[in-house]
Amino acid sequence: MRGRTSRRRRKAVKRQVGAPPGTLTTAEAGPRPVVRVIGFGPDGVVEREIEDLSRLREHLGRHPVTWVNVLGVGDVDVVQRVGEIFGLHPLALEDVLHVDQRAKVDRYGDIVYVVAHHPSFIEHLETEQISLFVGRDFVVSFQEREGDCLAPVGDRIRQRRPRLVEGGPAYLAYALLDTVIDGNFPVLERLRERLEDLEDLVLDDPDDEVLGRIRDVKHNLLTLRRSLWPHREMVTQLVREDAWARAGDVGLYLRDLYDHVVQIIDLIEAYREIGTDLMSVYMSNVSNRMNEIMKVLTVIATVFIPLSFIAGVYGMNFDRASPWNMPELGWRWGYAFALGVMAAVALVLLGYFRRKGWLGGGRRKPGAGPR
Repeated sequence: MRGRTSRRRRKAVKRQVGAPPGTLTTAEAGPRPVVRVIGFGPDGVVEREIEDLSRLREHLGRHPVTWVNVLGVGDVDVVQRVGEIFGLHPLALEDVLHVDQRAKVDRYGDIVYVVAHHPSFIEHLETEQISLFVGRDFVVSFQEREGDCLAPVGDRIRQRRPRLVEGGPAYLAYALLDTVIDGNFPVLERLRERLEDLEDLVLDDPDDEVLGRIRDVKHNLLTLRRSLWPHREMVTQLVREDAWARAGDVGLYLRDLYDHVVQIIDLIEAYREIGTDLMSVYMSNVSNRMNEIMKVLTVIATVFIPLSFIAGVYGMNFDRASPWNMPELGWRWGYAFALGVMAAVALVLLGYFRRKGWLGGGRRKPGAGPR
């Protein structure tokens, strides 16, 4: 693709001015969300896809941990029904539907509400809001779009990994957040590869397309930085949550998650500096190329100045009545003499330019300054 890559823009959220807090609206109507339930514990795993939301209550309290995963937030009724079943606060549900929230942690009674953002990169960068509600024996997750980015955690539950099936809701929430945040590493790897390709292009063939691609990478890195930076505060707040701190060694894992966030931010800053350096190298190469062009044109113009002078003198065609009025006009070899003088002047000038190093072929003595 030539030129700058296209960027998909997130649709604006419809906010009703003056509406009461907790009013549930969405950016646009979408397909009915897919609701999946996984109940698990040391004794086994039960998984269902819920068509009738009224049957969702049957899974409450039946397992040590119940994970309800809602794929898509385009249907307000489904989000509201799930919220009513689990006693989720309307203000939190409003943030679920308004998918432009910063990463944050809020507590509503015994339920902790967490917002995080998962990046994906295919042709362009996109971020998806992930909302988690963590209760005493359940976790409810809302994913902005279809396509389960939390599927690796479900696979680990089905494999009955001991640490996950015995860790409780707090550890499940940590595992989900770890999957979301670690999703930044493949994206950064893709951007690093693009920067390496652009480095070769900047040195070999800088053009407008290369400049556009550099700007795209820098824009993607800026988007990642804006999305990820609030995660530092979010994870810090989770570490300070008393309920989570008492949940075994979840606090240790959260501190490791914080290290991942810091590491990703450091990589983003490093890649942004590389992008800035590539931009500087591009501008320098373009300037050098322009200087080379101007140098060639200046040399050509300089060579033709004395030639034009000689041709102008001989073009005056004064009458030979006086011995001072171009006596060579009557000479048999006068024309050849004039051309020879022009060629000699041109060769002398070119040799002088080359000796000065202005044509790239001359040598200067070590330590010699500009002439």
